[in-house]
Amino acid sequence: MNKSRQIIRAFIISCIIFSIGVTGYMAIEKWTFLDAAYMTAITLSTVGLMEVHEISSTGRIFTIIMIFAGAGYFLYIAGVIIQFVVEGEIQSILGRKRLDRKIKKLENHYIICGYGRIGRVLCQLIREESNDIVVIENDDNLTSTLEKDRMHYLHGDASDEELLEKAGIKRASFLVAALGTDTANVFLVLTARQLNPDIYIMARASNPDVKSKLMVAGANFVESPYDIGAVSMGLKLLRPSVSSFLEIALSRKKEAIQIDELFVPKSSKYTNVLLKDSGIRQDFNLIIISIKKTTGEMLFNPHFETLIEPGDTVIVMGKTPDLKKFAKAINNEDE
Repeated sequence: MNKSRQIIRAFIISCIIFSIGVTGYMAIEKWTFLDAAYMTAITLSTVGLMEVHEISSTGRIFTIIMIFAGAGYFLYIAGVIIQFVVEGEIQSILGRKRLDRKIKKLENHYIICGYGRIGRVLCQLIREESNDIVVIENDDNLTSTLEKDRMHYLHGDASDEELLEKAGIKRASFLVAALGTDTANVFLVLTARQLNPDIYIMARASNPDVKSKLMVAGANFVESPYDIGAVSMGLKLLRPSVSSFLEIALSRKKEAIQIDELFVPKSSKYTNVLLKDSGIRQDFNLIIISIKKTTGEMLFNPHFETLIEPGDTVIVMGKTPDLKKFAKAINNEDE
């Protein structure tokens, strides 16, 4: 039973007990309503004041019953208060304050607006790389799920400027608009872009016609889950082997073959090195699928004489342990 229902129940019980007391004194002692109400009040509260009139034997028995009823009621109220504490009412308030303090300290983090099926899966993927995520969700029913998943979250309308600022949008690097409707996502993107002109915004679009509107509103990239699902189903029908390979390569299983992208910093030992001289294939047993240049050009299956330049993004495929080793090597980190 939630808090509001318990309060309503306690109020109804108190009214019933008080009404029984007033009715009883009026019927037994033939008192006026005011005298009966006064006697009921001092009896239930057990303050010990004298009776308003001489009381009969039947009235005394009724008074004893009312005293026990009053004592029992106050014990019930005490139990409700203790239950609130035990069930975590105070802990919840303190936990919310701690969570708000953590959110205030985040920088270059991700803001995920919407924790439905897409938002939750997206958060799980991001958490493999970073825990710096703030979720904004308006559905009360998802609060328990957010707490179970140990997410930093805020409750409310994601397009509310104050809530976005509380989520640290001016310090964040990425925002994902994954709300339930295209209209809500368009309005969210407009608001987020005004608050932080430099943030990278990815938006979800259910209707293909809304993609252009989201781009105009300020989204850097727009994706349609339905389009992705249709392409995936088509591949399974027409290219089942390719589909199986992609599922393995894009899965997050530790022992599976995976595809990853790694940025080449200027200080990397692989900077200005020819692909044939890099030793990436021999040292890490990785396959270089593509190199994305700083100009945005994508070199698929790059030639062995391709020069790795600072700022390039190397897209490689291999086992997770080998990818982690290469990630450390490309950043000149000790293994």
